[in-house]
Amino acid sequence: MPSLELKTNVPLEDPKTFLLEFSSLAAKTLRKPELFISVSYHYNENLTFNGSFDPAFLMTVTSLDNIKAELTDNYSKVFFEFFREKLGIPGERGYITFLDPGRAFLGHKATTFATIFGK
Repeated sequence: MPSLELKTNVPLEDPKTFLLEFSSLAAKTLRKPELFISVSYHYNENLTFNGSFDPAFLMTVTSLDNIKAELTDNYSKVFFEFFREKLGIPGERGYITFLDPGRAFLGHKATTFATIFGK
């Protein structure tokens, strides 16, 4: 169920193509079927980072069961490299927040994942 929400001040010519690449990369990186991946891109020309409007991003990755401290360094490496390559954003111009809310705190199909999969 990973959800990746990207906010950036970098406009995209073709957001749909970027998002499909991003979705595929997220599935491979997080080792989840792309069937369960959700990605979004939010352009905000007013996003600042370190006191400037130079290219920057903020991203939140929400996922159940695979947001573990021993995995997040690799996740960061892959995503920062992708954003450098595709958006021209250097590594010191972004933050990634990794969240695992727990099954009881994530809704799906009019219930929660705690009900669907058990606690």
